[in-house]
Amino acid sequence: MPHAPPLGALLPQYRAGSALSCEPVDQGLLNRGWRLCTTRGRFFLKHHFDPETATPAAIDRQHRATRRLARLGVPVAPALPGRDGRTVVVVGGHCYALHPWIEGRHRHGGQLTEAQCERLGALLGAVHAGLEQVMPGSEPRTPSRTGAPGVPDPAASADPADTFALIDDLLAQVRRHRPADSFDALARHRLLERRELLERHADRRPPRGGAVGWVHGDFHPFNLLYQGEAPAAIVDWDRLSVRPRAEEAVRAAAIFFVRPAGPLDLLKVRAYARAYRRTAGATPSQLVAAVHRVWWERLNDFWMLRWHYERDDRRADPQFPAASALAVWWTREYEAVCEAFAD
Repeated sequence: MPHAPPLGALLPQYRAGSALSCEPVDQGLLNRGWRLCTTRGRFFLKHHFDPETATPAAIDRQHRATRRLARLGVPVAPALPGRDGRTVVVVGGHCYALHPWIEGRHRHGGQLTEAQCERLGALLGAVHAGLEQVMPGSEPRTPSRTGAPGVPDPAASADPADTFALIDDLLAQVRRHRPADSFDALARHRLLERRELLERHADRRPPRGGAVGWVHGDFHPFNLLYQGEAPAAIVDWDRLSVRPRAEEAVRAAAIFFVRPAGPLDLLKVRAYARAYRRTAGATPSQLVAAVHRVWWERLNDFWMLRWHYERDDRRADPQFPAASALAVWWTREYEAVCEAFAD
């Protein structure tokens, strides 16, 4: 098994019994995980190896947050303590954590009714309101997000001059790629298209971000498990940090409710946004400002292409067609998107 965990060293540090089976869970982009069956039950074993978030202090902060949120009734899967009471185990310089196994499935926005979209918005609002209660007010160090999925520095928006240079560099990499394939053709088309959009809209660069607070940091369908019709657990809290809350709400909607050809399902966005505003105490103007910043972020963001061409990492390739089409559609339907989030 590739990247097999050191169960012989790990399991004695827990009251988890002896291993019966250990199967990799393949959906994570930044960390590794396994479904672990032992003589005492089923567990999720996580190897934190993303260098930006895998310090014991950062992982411990995530674990404390989820324990406190669980007491408020937020559906999470808090890490289990080891024999010494700690939830982070370090073996060979690597950090591991053991969680209860939550049986469930992921659901994208196309599989949700409007009522379930309301419930999703209320859930994220409850996360933000709950984190405001249980987390300290001081802001942690914000890691660099260059070339990786997630969100940029909340204090600054992308400079189009930097984006134009990146587009030129990526176009050169596309031209050099041999043998050329359909992904190269789509990448070239979207890069040229995006450059034209930025040339037309460069004067719409947004100011610094709005009100900040603690956020999940990576709220999307693969980090939410459903049992039947109800959310069972929000997982993968690696990006827990202080950032503009309303932007996380917009960013999550742009992932949950994007259709395969690129448009957002605005009826579902409206239901989701109403519930989020009500639960989180956000105003329509805060959501509209967040829509503008996330739209600009999407216009300037090429992390999927950077993974493909700079890292030779193809795991995000299936997301690229819809994500790249969304930026074009969003620009054309900008007013309608703002209205959906503010109505």
